[in-house]
Amino acid sequence: MAGTHILAIDQGTTSTRSLIFDSQAKRVAAAQREFEQLYPEPGWVEHDPEVIWRDTLATAREAIATSGLRAADIAAIGITNQRETTLVWDRRTGETIHHAIVWQDRRTAERCQQLKAAGAEPMVRERTGLLLDPYFSGTKLAWILDHVPGARARAERGELAFGTIDSFLLWRLTGGQVHATDVTNAARTLLFDIRRGCWDAELCRLLDVPMALLPEVHDNAHLYGVTAPDLFDAAIPIAGMAGDQQAALFGQACFTRGSAKSTYGTGCFMLLNTGEEALRSANRLLTTPAYRLGGRTTYALEGSIFAAGAAVKWLRDGLGVITHASQSHDMATQVPDSHGVYMVPAFVGLGAPHWDPDARASIHGLTFGAGAAHLARAALEAVGYQTLDLIEAMVADGGARPAAMRVDGGMAANDWLGQFLADLLEMPVERPGDLETTARGAAFLAGLAVGLWSDLPELAALWSRARCFMPAMAQDKRDVLVAGWHDALRRTLSASHFAGE
Repeated sequence: MAGTHILAIDQGTTSTRSLIFDSQAKRVAAAQREFEQLYPEPGWVEHDPEVIWRDTLATAREAIATSGLRAADIAAIGITNQRETTLVWDRRTGETIHHAIVWQDRRTAERCQQLKAAGAEPMVRERTGLLLDPYFSGTKLAWILDHVPGARARAERGELAFGTIDSFLLWRLTGGQVHATDVTNAARTLLFDIRRGCWDAELCRLLDVPMALLPEVHDNAHLYGVTAPDLFDAAIPIAGMAGDQQAALFGQACFTRGSAKSTYGTGCFMLLNTGEEALRSANRLLTTPAYRLGGRTTYALEGSIFAAGAAVKWLRDGLGVITHASQSHDMATQVPDSHGVYMVPAFVGLGAPHWDPDARASIHGLTFGAGAAHLARAALEAVGYQTLDLIEAMVADGGARPAAMRVDGGMAANDWLGQFLADLLEMPVERPGDLETTARGAAFLAGLAVGLWSDLPELAALWSRARCFMPAMAQDKRDVLVAGWHDALRRTLSASHFAGE
């Protein structure tokens, strides 16, 4: 191992960040660039992959320069990424053939409904742990092949490559030498058997995806390749990869069965470690690999909320109610309650445990007495209510009730939200000293692969708690609030959701 620092690339939905961690997992430098969200049609969300690549390289170079280190001081690179976002590129030139189709995109909802009507979902659920929903990569990939002229024929000839953002960045970082992914990203495609740990030919036929497109799948801590010689002043090993939510679970040191984390960013994603057992959910949660090390898979139950911070962003950009997202905390504390206002942020449908792609956002309980502060509070409260829905579903599925919930992501810095979560979940809510747990998880994985850290207990010892919120709300008040949420939720669910029950 040449260096004592790890470069973590965290390619998210709205920004690209590069962070450098030392051997004590302390952050010593960071660089970030936000990028444009593209909405070509209602319900469609795209990213420009060239912008993502440009920002990745620029932030990586900036972080190294800011730290005062050289590339030779970096022991390895770890990559974590927005999951399910789908790209296809030319194997010869490396050029993408279409914009990246983002995980939030709903353009394949009709195709998913067709597959459900044909009776395909039970087999898909059994093998992948997922639902037939446009959230996942497989139907996005098929859409690109069907809508870009000549793409399907080129794919069948082996001229094209498919990847999620991790694969695309790995390809570019290695100068087109490596086409690979990790088990956590592969498991989000609808094409991967999570128990056998491999691509599934029958699933590929079902979604009409040529297997020649698919990357190799490796453990999360694995020497994937080295950077191309023209990118940095020395070649750096790429040794860790994980989808952002699994990386956050790893960065939060949730290594034991029954430990859980919830990440609050654009969406909200909760993962509960279920050990080596891949629990089958009866409550429309996802069964997913948490991480695979040394060929052994640890599984998790996952609940995905599509809009958390995105709802606050809408208050800022859509309504102009606030000018900075951080104002939501101050506004929420200006009023004693939400004045009976509930926001159900189904801007791109509802995720777990409802999985209603046809639902659309709604605000209930408005009166002339409601103002901007009540709307801001309702947006934050919706995050708590949706988190409660997830934890109740996980426990009903046989998951161990966590002793505490570890939180991270940008919204976790909000003290009011931390207390509201503790009150609703009726459990301690633990906030770490460094909220960059997604990047830290990628760094942990890369450091394990190159020997900077030796094992999971050593990593667990590096985790520290900065704040713990304890439940304090009266039970009768909590019950009234939760009942109001359930009523607002019922009014928001689409007719197709009720028809499918």
